[in-house]
Order: sequence, then C-alpha cells, then structure tokens
Amino acid sequence: MRQTETELTQVLHTGPFHLALRTALSVRGLPLHRVQHHLAHRGVKLGVTSLSYWQQGVRRPRRPESLRAVRALEDVLALPDDSLLRLLRGDGPGGSDGERPAARSYRSLLESSGAVERLLAAMESPVDGGLHTVDHQERVRIGARRELAGRTSLHVVRAHRDGVDRYLAIHRGDRGCAPARIRVRAGENCRTGRVRWDADAGVLVAELLFDTRLRSGETYVFGYGFEDGTGGPSDEYVRGFTFGGGQYVLQVGFDAGALPVRCRRFEQSSAGAARAARRDLTLTGLHRTVHVVEEGVRPGLVGIDWDWE
Repeated sequence: MRQTETELTQVLHTGPFHLALRTALSVRGLPLHRVQHHLAHRGVKLGVTSLSYWQQGVRRPRRPESLRAVRALEDVLALPDDSLLRLLRGDGPGGSDGERPAARSYRSLLESSGAVERLLAAMESPVDGGLHTVDHQERVRIGARRELAGRTSLHVVRAHRDGVDRYLAIHRGDRGCAPARIRVRAGENCRTGRVRWDADAGVLVAELLFDTRLRSGETYVFGYGFEDGTGGPSDEYVRGFTFGGGQYVLQVGFDAGALPVRCRRFEQSSAGAARAARRDLTLTGLHRTVHVVEEGVRPGLVGIDWDWE
C-alpha cells in the first residue's frame, strides 16, 4: 500500500532514518534500481543492496561518501534539504567500516542485560519488536518509604513492518525487589499477555497485546504500568533507548512525607559510562514532581537521580 504525503512529513520529523527513507520511496513510487539510476546520473555510485539495508534499518550510512549519497537521495526523492541527514546526526561513531546496525544492544544499556536477553529470547522477541517510539510519556511514583511505588506509560509507536501486534515492556526494580509480586497493569488499547521475570536480577518483562495488527508505517497509542513497591530505597530512575528518534517525557513524583533535597537530570552513552549533561531540576511545590523532556532521543540512557540527605 502506497503511503501518503502526510505520513512522509510526519516521519521525516520523528524518524527513524530507515523508516523515513522507506516511506519516501513508497510515496514517490520509486523502486530501488530506479533510485540507483538517478543517483548515478548525479555522479553518486551506490549499490541496490546498500539502499535496501538502509531502508530496512540493517545498516546506517556513516562514511563521508555514504552521507553524500544521502544528500543526493534527498534531491532524487524531492525531500527538503537536510531532512534525511538530520535523522542521522548525533548517533556517535560508527564501526570500522563507517556503517553500523541502527540498534544499540541491551548489553550496552543494562547491567542486568543477560537476564533481559534471556527473558526476551524465551518470548521469541526480535531485536526491536518491529516498533519505534514516536512519543513516550512516563510517570514514576516514589512512595513514603522512598521506594519505587510504580510507574505508568502512555506510549505512541510506529510499526516498520507488517503484522506487529504486541510490545514487550521491561521493568527493572530497585535492590531487594520481588518481581513475582510486581503487578502489570494494561491500560488503553492493550491487554496483558505473558509475564516473565528473573528474581535474582530484579527484572520483569511483560507482553502487551494490541487490539489490532499494524501495517508498516502505522502508529498506535497504548498505555500500561507496573505497581511495584517491593524494593528498597530508590535514588534514581533511568530509561534506556536501543533506538534513537521520537520524544520522551519523564516525570517523577514524590510522597509528601519523603522529599529529596536535590534532583538532577543526566544522560549516559552506556551503562558503565560516566554520567554527563547533568542539570539541576526544581521540585514543584504543590505536586512534588520533577520532569525532563527529551526531543529527538538518541540511543543511550536518560534519567533523573536525587539525594535524600
């Protein structure tokens, strides 16, 4: 099914790169061999295999000659200048050949990555589940015992292949948590499927089943949450992103009887990296919350930490 100009405009804004490229090819009605032909007329040599890998998200253009080809693609596909190149910026260095897979591994984002990978494998989940985030609004509640009481999410995703009908949500509790006692709450437009956990790692994976099967390029809105309260004192909340693109809003709220003395925003390139881009956050008086808004999220980690004393 040919996608629309409106869908193209939207995905050029939100990304990711490979979905924007594939949507542009669909809207313009150009097969890859014709694109290769038009590029050659502009003095750019690029194989059909590379184009196919780019639009599938298997590889990303990183080398200087590849980036020149992307700029020429914007011309061939009649796209605004810099619209595709903008989606490629800020992702860090590539591999030795200047191109790399679009995804970051869980191993680079989570200390408990082994447990997460085992749980996902048990559910036969692909690397990215066929979905990318357009917008994610997350609310975290810290209770009177300074514990992670729970969190809720309103999630907007876009499918990049046909037939996607579920999302796997990962919850990582604080030290001493009991995943078997954590309750999964399916909200709007989804229902709870399989739930698996690793007690030693304090990790739980929940399958959220959609009300429909998505076609490539379609968006979907759904809500879900986790009722925790089983762990010890919490001093941070961190969200990992295996893929870039989209917007993320994180709000942390505190019980009136347990207020931190200082809150900060931070980011990390990987779980073991130093925390960077720190910024103090002001706790609101009435609702006792702090928040961050991240536009055009990059692969890595973003979070809020706080001091109790």
